[in-house]
Amino acid sequence: MTTETDKTDETGPDPFLETGRKLFAAPSSFVKGAVKLDQLPPMQRVEIAFAGRSNVGKSSLVNALTGRKTLAKVSNTPGRTQELNFFHIGEDVMLVDMPGYGFAAAPEAKVKAWTRLILDFLRGRANLARVYVLIDSRHGIKNTDTPVLDLLDKAAVSYQIVLTKADQLKAEEMEKRIAETRAALARRPAAFPEIIATSSRKGDGLTELRAAIARLAAERA
Repeated sequence: MTTETDKTDETGPDPFLETGRKLFAAPSSFVKGAVKLDQLPPMQRVEIAFAGRSNVGKSSLVNALTGRKTLAKVSNTPGRTQELNFFHIGEDVMLVDMPGYGFAAAPEAKVKAWTRLILDFLRGRANLARVYVLIDSRHGIKNTDTPVLDLLDKAAVSYQIVLTKADQLKAEEMEKRIAETRAALARRPAAFPEIIATSSRKGDGLTELRAAIARLAAERA
């Protein structure tokens, strides 16, 4: 499958493939978790955020990208990530793991607090380069994802779909899922058109995602 980082030009393969490898091979560390707007860190680095339904595999993807098994907390219990978690990646990038959404068993008051925090974050971070919205490739975009995509469109925040757990689909099934997802995004103004399919367990798509993040960091430098 082709993503923005698979492309080549007259000089050869995309140089950001190597830049991305170096970026995520550099030291990475947990900075802080924020549950309120005044707890957000200073806007000193390019920020890349990850959003998705609870249990879609956000923490697993963060760990797989950095090659560190315990950088982000992983739980089999949906809704564990209840704050905005910030991670330094190398010297120039801040990765943000956003609270999972769509977990009906979470207390209503807590869900409202998460939603308010996310809204404030999206509206106020001038250094936020892109939000990667993680979608379980086995199910595609669901009704619980739609309000988040609507919000990102309304806030004019660039976002891109990352399909997770790609190893659990056959090749033809994945091609169909990518086509369906791309069609669903066709009229969404803030959506980046290319889809990246990943597997945290097998490593599929991680090289392409690292390169895409490195490209964004370079463009914002």
